[in-house]
Amino acid sequence: MRLGLDIMGGDYAPKTTVGGAVKALHVIPAEVKLVLFGDKDQIVPLLSGHGVSPDNFEIVHTTEVIEMADAPLRAISQKPNSSIGVGFKYLKDKKIDAFASNGNTGAMMVGALYSVKAIEGVLRPCLITQVPMETGSTGILLDVGSNADCRPEMLCQFALLGQVYTKYICGTPDPKVALLNIGEEEEKGNIVAQATHQLLKNHDSINFIGNVEGRDLFDGHADVIVCEGFVGNVVLKEAEAFYKLIKRRKINDPYFERFNYEIHGGSPILGVNGNVLVGHGISNEEATKNLILLAKNMVDTGVTEKIRTAFSGNTWQ
Repeated sequence: MRLGLDIMGGDYAPKTTVGGAVKALHVIPAEVKLVLFGDKDQIVPLLSGHGVSPDNFEIVHTTEVIEMADAPLRAISQKPNSSIGVGFKYLKDKKIDAFASNGNTGAMMVGALYSVKAIEGVLRPCLITQVPMETGSTGILLDVGSNADCRPEMLCQFALLGQVYTKYICGTPDPKVALLNIGEEEEKGNIVAQATHQLLKNHDSINFIGNVEGRDLFDGHADVIVCEGFVGNVVLKEAEAFYKLIKRRKINDPYFERFNYEIHGGSPILGVNGNVLVGHGISNEEATKNLILLAKNMVDTGVTEKIRTAFSGNTWQ
């Protein structure tokens, strides 16, 4: 197994990304090779500072960096020798089994669509976030930002993407899928929500249990919660803000510690023909390590191949 990491991506790169790679090196099996994409002249001294030989990694030297503020499409086309650009070339050529970055999320989405492309039948790939449940289980919310406006068929596809991911990555045998809405009743919500409800209710491949409201997100009633990216991103940022508030008030609780982004590592882009993961821009060494471990888990479980199988033959009208 070969896992690629963008060393130049993130607010505190390359220091934190190199540190995260070193941490991951100590916990992954010897047969897993970490491939680091970035400026070798910066990477090697940082590895030496950790007392680790560069020979433990494969370092692919790159000469350009896609910055957080860069326009995604322009950056991908105008910076082919960036760590993200070269990383996606390796993924497309099957020289690595997964590619992860704490860098520009839009560039990662565009890069994935231009290189490995969307799985046949998938209208729009999406981003997910893990949702800690009071029951002890872990659910997911999707989309959380990549698709602000969605058609009902897209939301229905998110449900299937999330259902497959939750089954194999979160270990939930038969995930329950719900639609995030302003009421539990079938007729509640806007036109998109009402139409999505009907599609989900009548889809044989999806274990749909109905609508849930915002107050139901963390009670374990549903394992997969579907919404538009606009709503999902608001929920995600509110949860991050709530966790910061908890920490500022010096409240220690095992359940709320599960909201710490560091332990989740990052989010996969579901619906593309490859294992592509995006970490938080502020990711530290621990978060980067866990991003790499999530990439390994995706490769181990073959979740992308299982999504491809789930979408073959499905219709969305």
